[in-house]
Amino acid sequence: QVQLVESGGGLVQPGGSLRLSCAASGIIFNLRAMGWYRQAPGKQRELVATITSGGTTTYVDSVKGRFTISRDNAKNTVYLQMDSLKPEDTAVYYCNVADVRLWVSWGQGTQVTVSS
Repeated sequence: QVQLVESGGGLVQPGGSLRLSCAASGIIFNLRAMGWYRQAPGKQRELVATITSGGTTTYVDSVKGRFTISRDNAKNTVYLQMDSLKPEDTAVYYCNVADVRLWVSWGQGTQVTVSS
């Protein structure tokens, strides 16, 4: 059974940091490129960052230099370190396989709110 469980969100002031985690089960995690996605109210879900099985990363321009994606294949977990957070980063954050053709069922996501 496929399951993605995101955690680590919360309320943080502008300029603050959060570290998100996503524990995956039921997929061949160590062979899959994984991605972090986010969806803000009234907006479409967007891909924020990806990491291949070998550790190559990509980022959307709006988070480059502030967010860092990483993974621990032994723990079937992918992380998103978010620094210098801005109000526009406010969204529900999800993880999933990076390749849209291989998406599995979405988890519940984790809410990130950046506000003073």
